[in-house]
Amino acid sequence: MANLSGRIAALSGRGRFAFFVLLGVITGLGQAPYDLWPATILGLASFLAVSRFDDAPRRAAFHAWCFGLGYFAFSLRWIVEPFLVDIARHGWMAPFALVLMAGGAGLFWAVAGFLAARFAPGRTLFFGVLLVGAEMTRSLILTGFPWALLGHVWVPTPIAQLAALGGPHLLTLLAVLAAWSLVLLAKGRVFVGGGFIAGLALAAYLAQPATTAPTSPDAAVVRLVQPNAPQHQKWDPVFRNLFVDRMIAFTGAGEVPDLVVWPETAVPFLLNHIQDDMSPMVDAARGAPLVFGIQRADAQQQYHNSLVVMGPGGELRSIYDKRHLVPFGEYVPGAALLGRAGASGLARNLGTGFTPGRDPGPVSLPGIGPAIPLICYEGIFAEEIGGGDARARLILLITNDAWFGKAAGPYQHLAQARLRAIEQGLPMVRVANTGITAMIDAHGRITDMIPLGEEGAIDVALPPSRPPTLYTKWGEVPVIALLFALMLMLWTVRRRISD
Repeated sequence: MANLSGRIAALSGRGRFAFFVLLGVITGLGQAPYDLWPATILGLASFLAVSRFDDAPRRAAFHAWCFGLGYFAFSLRWIVEPFLVDIARHGWMAPFALVLMAGGAGLFWAVAGFLAARFAPGRTLFFGVLLVGAEMTRSLILTGFPWALLGHVWVPTPIAQLAALGGPHLLTLLAVLAAWSLVLLAKGRVFVGGGFIAGLALAAYLAQPATTAPTSPDAAVVRLVQPNAPQHQKWDPVFRNLFVDRMIAFTGAGEVPDLVVWPETAVPFLLNHIQDDMSPMVDAARGAPLVFGIQRADAQQQYHNSLVVMGPGGELRSIYDKRHLVPFGEYVPGAALLGRAGASGLARNLGTGFTPGRDPGPVSLPGIGPAIPLICYEGIFAEEIGGGDARARLILLITNDAWFGKAAGPYQHLAQARLRAIEQGLPMVRVANTGITAMIDAHGRITDMIPLGEEGAIDVALPPSRPPTLYTKWGEVPVIALLFALMLMLWTVRRRISD
């Protein structure tokens, strides 16, 4: 291992750049849709082994940044898709967006590498703990972007159930510890390395739900409607009525369900313009509550991306305005200044963008109970999801993943939705414009779905909820406490426990 590390150090700057970027790409294979989680653990273990963090802090930071650049460039490659919807106008931005996003995210890893080499040279676990802290910081700073966290690779495995204890950052810590354990095994430290691997396997076995939770005979039946409207046609006057009529037809077919859900901005008009005449939607719903996404203007002429619960007769029972907007997508930071220069968000079609809502919910679904409302991007922020004082019955997420194309984006977004269900111990109704639409139970399992790129509707029984989880009660506190405890241990113990 030391010989390999020496050979890497002997490479030219370009050689080391290429090596660590490639290693980062391999590590990214654990993210959806590939779900090759062993590649992530092996890739991270390889980085820990060859880097060692006993070199100059600047060199350690460079290696960590290159590693992060490869990982994020591969994992976030879908980020070019929104710029290709209107390629003549925004296409030139696509490569810059990917490079800046991957390079910026990699800076968090670079800081972890610098600090590890500066304050605890040779202690690879010290870097691992700092890496978890870096990922937590990335999830929060500058409005946050907790996408492609290392812990997300556990979603297809039973280990994902441990998110109910500590959320996504606990899963990231487990990924780091698993990689560190492989390094110890390679060095002959079988007792510590093998002991942790065995403990992780046992925890996964014990956390795995035995069977699919039984559905009550009187469980609410929810109709999930996926119109499959391509983003470049969604707002086109030639096509938009076609997609609305398609959703109306799906809604009015068959027996009347207990709830009907349409996706984000399903209705391509302002709510203010159609509120007085929603008779086609009312007739199709036939008395069932209808949830749909739409844009609206408030009394101050501020525009919102909204979720509406419509009751019988077209009565608007609840309106939720999206609170966590996409920077440079749904609004432009410093819009008053940049707007004069013609800058605007990709998803906006009114002014310079949307205004965030203030009410976190829940919304009330007649005959079902309170639901935690989420619109698209909001589903990636585990720490922001809550249902107020009363326990919600479900999580209700509507989204328009048509922006992400048909590659990795929609699958990674779905994986994060599954984690939210596990963390909260609640089933999730997830309805997407082009997919993937799914009913997710409280253990993160998909009970039924409409695949990506298909139109259709499915009637699915709402799965039962679980008791409040530890994460519901304590959030990130246990993980933060654990990280501080590990840092204190590594700082005070003289013996180099990672060697």
